[in-house]
Amino acid sequence: MPTRRVEWVGITLMAILAVVYTTPWDNYLIARGVWWYGEGDTWRHLWVAPLGEYLFFVLQSVLTGTWIAVINPICEYEPTDFNRLPRIVGAATWLGVSILGAILTFAGGSDLFYLGATLMWAAPIIALQWGVGGAYLTRQWQPWLIAVVVPSVYLWMVDRIAIGLGVWTISRTYSTGIDILGLPLEEAVFFVCTNLLIVYGLVLFKWITNYWNTHPSASGAGIANRWF
Repeated sequence: MPTRRVEWVGITLMAILAVVYTTPWDNYLIARGVWWYGEGDTWRHLWVAPLGEYLFFVLQSVLTGTWIAVINPICEYEPTDFNRLPRIVGAATWLGVSILGAILTFAGGSDLFYLGATLMWAAPIIALQWGVGGAYLTRQWQPWLIAVVVPSVYLWMVDRIAIGLGVWTISRTYSTGIDILGLPLEEAVFFVCTNLLIVYGLVLFKWITNYWNTHPSASGAGIANRWF
């Protein structure tokens, strides 16, 4: 499959997965009162979230995916990419982050709820991504780090402006109250986590596609044996 087609197929799949996976979590937090919108700043709602929320899930996938296409990280398979140690360590670390998120959500004070809910929601998927391609992600850590940092910083700035304009408000009851240049800590963590999910998903999609293209005779069982 041509590289550009792989990229756009990956972005499309990522956008769909982002909407499906994020919708229940997003709507629950809005219903809980973790954040709300300024009077007259939303148009139509689906469930309790405004349509703009769903559009954002798609646009962030496109934004970060396009940035990945621009920097064009090397997503070529190498034999060491099935090494177990970095995959196990990465997956275990992110599962630990998920457990921490659950503790903050259910056993911490209300001010830790948003932070904990974000970690509990994002970390299990990131753990799965590391379990699949952790050796590759370790080998090619610089490109994916750049791919995460640039859109995260951009979205931090956009979010900070929107909060300053009162487009939406983060509850002080459910957040730590720690701000980074006016941006709530939880929002900064959210954008890093979501960009990690997108970047890992897209580069691993290109990586596994490259494996299939270079090993056309490989069977699913053969891959499973090498992974596990």
